[in-house]
Amino acid sequence: MFDNATALAIFSAILLAGLLKGIIGVGFQTVGIAFLTIITNLPNAISLLLIPSLVTNLWQAGAGGELFTILIRLWPLIITACMMVWFGSIALTSVSLSYLSALLGVLLIVYSAFNLFGLRFEVKTKNEWWLAPFIGLINGLLTGMTGIFVVPCVFYFQAIGFRKDTLIQSMGVLFTALTLMLIVSLKTKNILTLELSGWSAFAIFPAIIGVFVGQLIRKRISEEVFKKIFFLCLIFLGSFITFNAL
Repeated sequence: MFDNATALAIFSAILLAGLLKGIIGVGFQTVGIAFLTIITNLPNAISLLLIPSLVTNLWQAGAGGELFTILIRLWPLIITACMMVWFGSIALTSVSLSYLSALLGVLLIVYSAFNLFGLRFEVKTKNEWWLAPFIGLINGLLTGMTGIFVVPCVFYFQAIGFRKDTLIQSMGVLFTALTLMLIVSLKTKNILTLELSGWSAFAIFPAIIGVFVGQLIRKRISEEVFKKIFFLCLIFLGSFITFNAL
């Protein structure tokens, strides 16, 4: 399906995506899809990232002691997001996603810039009961349509006050659930073929190497440095997605 040069480009993109995920907890799907859509089409890009995404997200979800706390607090968001992935994926083969991808990029840039300048949104605990499923609805639709997991859940997790380790683990939990639903959705729609599944399985190795190196880097930086790197990386991701889409 892919020649040697294309395969090398694919695995290099996945290695870079894994490195960023290891450092800031997000970016694997975003960076991977942004680069892979230059090499192949969007459905193939999403399919290639599914298995390494599942493995790295399970790894991320298990790396911390807040799993049950996260599940209790976020279950309305997680369930709603998973349900909406199915509906979002319907548009994958019938709608042009260039403008949507550009919009996602702009959202990442604006939100990250707000945080770098000390501006941030806050969600009071009393509002989480209705806001969490609403965020999940939007996140699930966008995931199904683009294969990108981070919008708007990362913003919401920041707004409810999750700090570095809890933030990263909570993203791992949600992204694992979304990946499983995306696999089911794409398989039933014949987008995820057996051959693409095989290529995706091979992509586990560069992904794990990238995440491992990224985690080593993350352990050596403070909370404040982490935040700056986190939002600067999101600005980079948003810029790349926007320019790539236009």
